[in-house]
Amino acid sequence: MDLKLFATVFLTIFVAEIGDKTQLATLLYAAEARNPKLTVFAAAAAALIVASALGVLGGAVVSRYVDPRVLRWVAGAGFIAVGLWTILRS
Repeated sequence: MDLKLFATVFLTIFVAEIGDKTQLATLLYAAEARNPKLTVFAAAAAALIVASALGVLGGAVVSRYVDPRVLRWVAGAGFIAVGLWTILRS
């Protein structure tokens, strides 16, 4: 296993997920006294695993047809667009 890649992906995804709507939804489910916390954690973790698996599979398929440099540019432009939209909308 490439530990540098693991750390980079982990930190990138961890920072991106902090405070997003997924985390807030999980927080709301866990805040309900009648909801078992272990069940909420297991369901949230499973959902993130499945979503990540779809991302990996999608990336593997797209990378067969699109140059990785183009993908980086498109992803970067997408993040910039979302950031600008967020700033301008407030």
